[in-house]
Amino acid sequence: MVNFVGAGPGAEDLITIRGAGLLKKADVIIYAGSLVNPALLKYAKEDCEIYNSAKMNLEEVMDVMFRAEREGKMTVRLHTGDPCLYGAIREQMDILDENDIPYEYCPGVSSFCAAASSLNAEYTLSGVSQTVIITRMAGRTPVPERENIRSLASHGATMVIFLSTGMLKELSEELIAGGYPKETPAAICYKASWPQQRVFRCSVENLYETAKENEITKTALIVVGNILGDDYELSKLYDKTFETEYRKATV
Repeated sequence: MVNFVGAGPGAEDLITIRGAGLLKKADVIIYAGSLVNPALLKYAKEDCEIYNSAKMNLEEVMDVMFRAEREGKMTVRLHTGDPCLYGAIREQMDILDENDIPYEYCPGVSSFCAAASSLNAEYTLSGVSQTVIITRMAGRTPVPERENIRSLASHGATMVIFLSTGMLKELSEELIAGGYPKETPAAICYKASWPQQRVFRCSVENLYETAKENEITKTALIVVGNILGDDYELSKLYDKTFETEYRKATV
């Protein structure tokens, strides 16, 4: 049996109870060493086999899973955040399907949630934005042309941008060309939820300069949008004049 487990955004106590329980039972753990907090490995049994997938290719990862399955062992494949975002788990699950190996997927807290927490932000503010676009810049790995930053920026929605800290000059240019005013609020969230967490608020125009001044080159999320400003409408959810099936309106 293979269990894909979301490790959470970094803080060791932000893994789910289910995820921690699976780590405790695992005979084999394959963890994404470049991003997963190694403190989570303290849940492992004394005789657990531990592999760092940052040093492995897909075939090597699958070989470990196959061997563990032949030996009747339970494997945890530990991915950062929630592996549904940039986790490359589909290809692993497809290979397991082809080989009739059972697996389950335990979700985790994504780093985009941790970034909101670090900013004390709400991504969906009434009257400002009701849509969150999660994306990344095209780099060594391309993105579909219809999903380029300039095109997505035209919506003016909240954007959370992964895997793009090394391309902030180009990111700013594309966001502005797509329609965000230069002064649109933005933030760089470095290692959100980790003990080393650092947050830098800026504007779309000066993302690159802010990162350079603070020596941020990787492991950061970029948040863009007017939800980082101060103007918004109060939600109808708790408006005393707004009636719901649970509450009568009072006028």
